[in-house]
Amino acid sequence: MSKTFDLIVIGGGSGGIASAKRAAGYGAKVALIEGARYGGTCVNVGCVPKKVMFNASQVNEFIHEAHHFGFNVGDVSFDWTKIKKSRDRYIERLNGIYESGLDKLQITRISGMAQFSSSNSVTVAGEEYAADHIVIAVGGKPSSLGVEGEEYVGNSDDFFVLEKQPMKAAVLGAGYIAVEMSGLLHGLGTATSLFVRGAHALRTFDSMISSHLDECMRKSGVHIEGGCELEKVEKETDNTYTLYMKNGTVFTGYDFIMSAIGREPNTKLLKLEEIGVNMNKKGQILVDEYQNTSLSGVYALGDVCGEVELTPMAIAAGRRLADRLFGNMPQAKADYTFVPTVVFSHPPIGTIGLTEKGAREKYGDDIKIYNSTFVNLWYGPFFNGEPGEKPLTKYKLICTGERERVVGLHAIGMASDEILQGFGVAMKMGATKADFDACVAIHPTAGEEMVTMAPWGMSGSKL
Repeated sequence: MSKTFDLIVIGGGSGGIASAKRAAGYGAKVALIEGARYGGTCVNVGCVPKKVMFNASQVNEFIHEAHHFGFNVGDVSFDWTKIKKSRDRYIERLNGIYESGLDKLQITRISGMAQFSSSNSVTVAGEEYAADHIVIAVGGKPSSLGVEGEEYVGNSDDFFVLEKQPMKAAVLGAGYIAVEMSGLLHGLGTATSLFVRGAHALRTFDSMISSHLDECMRKSGVHIEGGCELEKVEKETDNTYTLYMKNGTVFTGYDFIMSAIGREPNTKLLKLEEIGVNMNKKGQILVDEYQNTSLSGVYALGDVCGEVELTPMAIAAGRRLADRLFGNMPQAKADYTFVPTVVFSHPPIGTIGLTEKGAREKYGDDIKIYNSTFVNLWYGPFFNGEPGEKPLTKYKLICTGERERVVGLHAIGMASDEILQGFGVAMKMGATKADFDACVAIHPTAGEEMVTMAPWGMSGSKL
């Protein structure tokens, strides 16, 4: 095996693989180092298996709503073991697809954990490999709690190895992972509690999103406990777990506890300090807009940098970096503005751009807010077609300037995840409220509400 390359990529996740394949496509001699399964967090213990379980929980919801459409479903059972086996086989197939894709491009796959031995070389299992360019794309891992009894607490990685369905689960955290996992657990029939330090989850999202999600989750039956910070966990004689909070409250009877308080970068084993790569206090690598670190020839991208921690963002950054280094595109770089984000909560969330609070901080009073609240047609036949307490969908557009450019778009409700991508394209192109209004609505759909917000057709008009 050759030990000298044009490019070495450390980390076989989505961003690392994208960068390696793009560079190899330009004819570069590339090595990729990975110590676990290919595909990284997203493919193995993140986006993909989570979406499988989210889909399973949605199927359960649809089954229990089927009687509104005239179907007599009868008794329904759920086989956790079956979906786990199918999900795991699917992930294994994806692992193989990644490996074969690398092999087809003649990318050298090196198995193990890398450490820097100099500014242009790394050591893996006692062997040294060198390259003119080295990309760090090692991603992150779940943060530890640092409390007594932490050995009884799992994380999102541990969730995907559960052999049987928890009967009563506790989820700790207020971010999107905590929201998604508590929602899908509850949707599959597990009695679920979500513990947050503040009043509700997703506090950094637009206030419309966080408040409506809190209301929806509570109505669905998820127990949300605010003002809770874990002090310790104890295991009882019946093999259940008890949670003790710093505010003095105690919660009992859980057979699964999951911490989702955040993630931290996988940088500790790389010996970056010894070669002069600068990091912040969290261990995240500091980079410029071109993914350059403080050391020439060493680059970083993805979650390890802590900016827009999303798989597609890492892929875009990896490809653009390879374009710049090997594709004769000296100005190529990823664009971190107006990045669409979806939360697979119950109900799902889609968001792009500034929150209302962020827009006011940036533009002052030079903003205009448009809102729409409606009942998705899916719920039309509920209550025999009569009015009732049906789930609400909420949309918000945040605009600024005389032309009312859309700088924030927020949606929560059925199909908010699926409608978002196209609006992301529009916002990247600088769409205004008038542009939204000029697009004829597709009826009957949820998405049409985004292009018919009142007052319709009056933005920028002198009529």
